[in-house]
Amino acid sequence: MLLEALSSAILGLALAWAAARRLSHRLPARALVLPTGVAGALFGAFLMNTALDAGNLLTILFGAAIVSVASLSLLLRPAGRLRRRSATA
Repeated sequence: MLLEALSSAILGLALAWAAARRLSHRLPARALVLPTGVAGALFGAFLMNTALDAGNLLTILFGAAIVSVASLSLLLRPAGRLRRRSATA
């Protein structure tokens, strides 16, 4: 179980680092992005471990990656400015 937690934390940190490096213009500060990726991966590993009852390490890491990416996607901001149409038109 320790190996699963450590592996998922490292995976979450790597995913968050890659997202912060590639999408830095659309994400908030790196101090928020990195812990969000790790926390998402740990929560995903917990969910998969609970659902599969100590299943395969690869499936647990797969679930950790999915939840980590989903939590990182919640931090994304829109790429461009949103245009509003005038109410008088």
